Order: sequence, then structure tokens, then C-alpha cells
Amino acid sequence: MKKIITSVSALTLVGILSACSPAPEADSLEAAVNHESRTDKYVARDEFRNPKETLKFFELDPTMTVVEVWPGGGWYTEILAPYLAEEGQLYAAHFPENSGSDYYQNSLDKFKDKISTNPLYGNVVLTEFAPGRDTEIAPARSADRVLTFRNLHNWYMQEGEKGVREAFRQFYQTLTPNGLLGIVDHRLPESADAEAYKDSGYVKESWVIDLAEQAGFEFVASSEINANPADTADHPKGVWTLPPTLALGDENRKKYEAIGESDRFTLKFRKPVTD
Repeated sequence: MKKIITSVSALTLVGILSACSPAPEADSLEAAVNHESRTDKYVARDEFRNPKETLKFFELDPTMTVVEVWPGGGWYTEILAPYLAEEGQLYAAHFPENSGSDYYQNSLDKFKDKISTNPLYGNVVLTEFAPGRDTEIAPARSADRVLTFRNLHNWYMQEGEKGVREAFRQFYQTLTPNGLLGIVDHRLPESADAEAYKDSGYVKESWVIDLAEQAGFEFVASSEINANPADTADHPKGVWTLPPTLALGDENRKKYEAIGESDRFTLKFRKPVTD
């Protein structure tokens, strides 16, 4: 496994944390969500992303080993890293360094700076993930949770269904028996044409469930925590028409701001105990 940043030892981390902003209570997800270290513009999006409710649905515990796949700018990492800092472990499976994409490289570089300069991220191990590539996002059968937020549509747009299947295979290998896979993504209505997968950023909930089950996962539950009935999922620039991207600029800006962020499904799967 390619380890880019080595985690700080427990003793060192405790010493650093005592000298700076305190980490949240080990048993308090709410404290992690409300922690003063979070970026203000990220906090402003809590009403659409519902982090406390989402992570509770994924049955998170501060003693767990968690893999966050494609954390991007670290929106969820700002909650997960402090929450897991004392007793758990967070693997951040980010964009690969040799992706050839300036956007991916800039995002990865900013993420590296973020976790290397803030003591609250001392227990984060940075790995990499790319759809269709056999990378090790964490040691096999080591993770209690694998979580990914609004990413499956990207993998489909890059590699087609094969890329999503390969992602599920890797997640399955990484989880411990009885471990959970948590997924949030932009929801395409079941009645819509699946051709929209190619460029809209939306995918069907039933399609994701089917592919996960084909990979060996057991479907546990879905939640409407991140649903937005006002989103019709048929916008000129796909999901990026809506906040926070607002791809049309000032064109119909008030309309799209009134809709808010996308309608999203929230799904939970289990790796069978017998595997």
C-alpha cells in the first residue's frame, strides 16, 4: 500500500492535542460536527449534508477503523478525523498522484497541506483510489466502515459500470466481516432514462443496490436523510447546475439557490459475517 503520510504516534498526538484546540469527546459525534476547527463554508452546508444524522445512520463509533474514499477538500474529513483521533483510525483514500488531472492534483495537494498542518489530523493515513485500478485503500479486512460521499457518478462517468463494480470489489476486500459500506450520491428518478448517468451526475438508487449486492454485499437500509424533493434532477448542466457549483452562473441563480443542493440517496450495506 502506498502510504503518503504516516500517522502520528498516539503519545505524540495526545501531547499535541493538549497544546491546541481540544478534540471532541470520544463518544460524541455531535461534538465533532460542532467542533470549532471546522471550516465556516463547510458548516454552512450542514443543512443539506446532515453530517450527524448521516454518520449515525452508518453506525459510526470512535474506536473504529474507517476509510473515506475520495474525500476531496475534506468536508467529511473535518468531522471524521477529530472523531476518530483518540481511539480510532481514518484512512483517506484520495485521488492518485499520477492521475494526470490538474484538478485532482490540486485537490490532493490542498488535502495534504490540510492534514499535515493541523494536529487534529495526526491519526489520518493517506492512501489512494482510482476506479479500475487495483490500489490498496487500506489493509485487507481491516476496516469497520468504508464511506464515500457523492462519488459513484464520477466513477461511472470515467470508467463506466466496470469502474463502479471494481470499486465495490475493493471496498468488499477492505471491510472486516460484518463491516458496513455507506454511500451517499445524487439520485436519478427511477422513471428517468439511465442515459443520464453519462453526464448528469445523477444515478439510480436501485442500480447502486443491485451492483453492491452483485459484489457480495447485503443491503441493510436506505434513508431519506439527504433527500430534497425540490430537485427534479433534469437541469441544463446536470447536478452542477445546483449549489454549491451553480454552473450557469447568474442565469436563474435564485431559482437554483431556492432548490438547494441535490436530492440524494443514503444507502447502507453489510459485508456478510460468513465471508
